[in-house]
Amino acid sequence: MSEEHATTNNKLTLKSGTLWTRVTEQTEHAIQCGALHSIPTEYEFVEQNGINFLVRILSNLVRKDEAKKKQEKKTDPSGKEFNPFLPYEEDLFVADISKTHLCLLNKFNVVDHHLLIVTREFEEQETCLTLQDFEAMWVCLAEIDGLVFYNGGKIAGASQRHKHLQLVPFPLIPNGLKIPIQPAIVSANFENSMGTTPSFPFHHAIAKLNPDWTQSPLNAAQTTLEYYHTLLRAVGLTCNENKQSAAYNLLATREWMLIVPRSQEDFESIGVNSLGFAGALLVRNEQQMKMLKEYGPMTVLKNVAY
Repeated sequence: MSEEHATTNNKLTLKSGTLWTRVTEQTEHAIQCGALHSIPTEYEFVEQNGINFLVRILSNLVRKDEAKKKQEKKTDPSGKEFNPFLPYEEDLFVADISKTHLCLLNKFNVVDHHLLIVTREFEEQETCLTLQDFEAMWVCLAEIDGLVFYNGGKIAGASQRHKHLQLVPFPLIPNGLKIPIQPAIVSANFENSMGTTPSFPFHHAIAKLNPDWTQSPLNAAQTTLEYYHTLLRAVGLTCNENKQSAAYNLLATREWMLIVPRSQEDFESIGVNSLGFAGALLVRNEQQMKMLKEYGPMTVLKNVAY
């Protein structure tokens, strides 16, 4: 395998070793020109079932809410709803990943260097993930050790219809662990690379991945695609004519991949996307924080899953 990342048509797009530099350079540029709207938060840890959940309180969502309202009012000449990825905002562009995917900064980021892995052509967020999606994922994971996640549909927390995976670099929490749910993953029981963890009181399935796969993103993508369909079947989901049968969250690192089917978008007004199942939750105000502490974060997850 060449030092550069081969893509499905053997054309090299993203030069190996360049993504993180591009992320930091473009972040600085986007801050200076006002394209990046970081949302300030405070955080605390809330423990339940042996997991220290990182709970952020969003200090100011006014800007994001206003931008969302403006976006909803916008239409393109054909009358379709506004798509922020077609065309994308050039000040947020990080890199071309492959012939099918590119990388952008998340305009409204809560976590530093939050990236979007976006399809060049429009695909619905509720279509099934493809070989090209997983190849783009592994190209990025080879460059940045972090969490890739996919909100499969509005009920799973997706805010845009245009297909996009997301990546946040490790560590997610400033206490030594890379990710809050690490203890749950460690306690998982596997059989033939597939398993579940007793720590999760909801329907889920986990697959073991191999960090060495970063050396060959295309080969990794082929195996990961097979695992993806196995995980979907394990939780009772299907792909018919490339469309998922129901909403789900997918989380993946260099070492594992997790799928959780979703039953509802939020619980008692607390919205949950894939990051919630990583152990990182967001609340909009002190009232929601109080409610989350009363119920417990794992209880919140249980209620939005099955």
